[in-house]
Amino acid sequence: MKLPKLLLFLLTLSLFSCVEKEEPTTFKFGVWTTADPKKSDADYTKEFKKYKDGGIDEVLINTSTDPKLLKRLVPLATKEGLKVHAWIMAMNRPGDSIALQHPDWYQVSKDGKSCFDNRPYVDYYQWLCPTRQESRNHVLNLVEELAKVDGIESVHLDYIRFPDIFLPISLLPKYNLVQDTELPQFDFCYCDECIKAFEKIHHKNPKNSHNTSIDMEWKNFRLNAIKAVVDDAYKIVHKHNKQLTAAVFPYPEMADHMVRQRWDKWNIDEVYPMIYHSFYDEEIDWVGYATKQGVADLEDKKTKINTGIYIPGLKSDKELKEAILLSKDNGATGVSFFDGNALTASNLKTIKETKDGLK
Repeated sequence: MKLPKLLLFLLTLSLFSCVEKEEPTTFKFGVWTTADPKKSDADYTKEFKKYKDGGIDEVLINTSTDPKLLKRLVPLATKEGLKVHAWIMAMNRPGDSIALQHPDWYQVSKDGKSCFDNRPYVDYYQWLCPTRQESRNHVLNLVEELAKVDGIESVHLDYIRFPDIFLPISLLPKYNLVQDTELPQFDFCYCDECIKAFEKIHHKNPKNSHNTSIDMEWKNFRLNAIKAVVDDAYKIVHKHNKQLTAAVFPYPEMADHMVRQRWDKWNIDEVYPMIYHSFYDEEIDWVGYATKQGVADLEDKKTKINTGIYIPGLKSDKELKEAILLSKDNGATGVSFFDGNALTASNLKTIKETKDGLK
């Protein structure tokens, strides 16, 4: 049976259209940036336009947990075609005026010193206890206030962990440290609330442990304390029809070891592992390795991975392109760059060209 000429023409045109049509890539590009309330709307519009023209799809904005500033910036960014995530420093709350009125809210080290007035590594390390009801509720209330802001994609948790029991290897000389073992001044949290909650479950005091570094119950207690905050935050932001995302350490086993953070166990929509290879004295291919590890650990889960790339750690635009492609080839759904201030015109040109090449 011969097909009518018109029908044959339409079928041919349809097939040709299917072949020729290019679907836009779903691989997304983001950037972390810190807001300054003194900066004008015109300056922000210029910044956001620069990102968009350079291939950036989303901005993760640190407003120092100020929902009013966030409300101001969201329409400026969305007008330029960018999606907005509300970036919050979660358990580490430097300069938090409410928390500072409650010294008992802060984490305590194994040697009995509180982050309230004795801060590990740097002065801005002011960590709140994830177990104490008042401190965790304070963090969750801050999360909810950001989640209420219209137009944001997610609340983006940062410092959702304990202080570094082990620093990245390249940072050790800066602090004149050797960390071959878990040192008590960097081991948290041994506050009364944590001890009491742990004793209720396990009928023993971790302070009396022969070696807390191999006490799995004590380690899991702290992993679960962070997970509980994340899981509650997930319920809160979804109540407001937003997503929950987080900046995390490179891959779950490493995060577990270094900062008591096991993000593959969390209820969360997307994680942004900070795969800053230069922090660990690794070469650029480590970006692919660490991305692949995280993707494998999240197998059969809905959580997506967006690889974090540290711009100052790159030697060239060639490495920037390589880092992007390594992330995509190893299962990431996007990349995000730290940070906006570090991105040069040449970087943005490379990002745009690499993005266009993915289509």
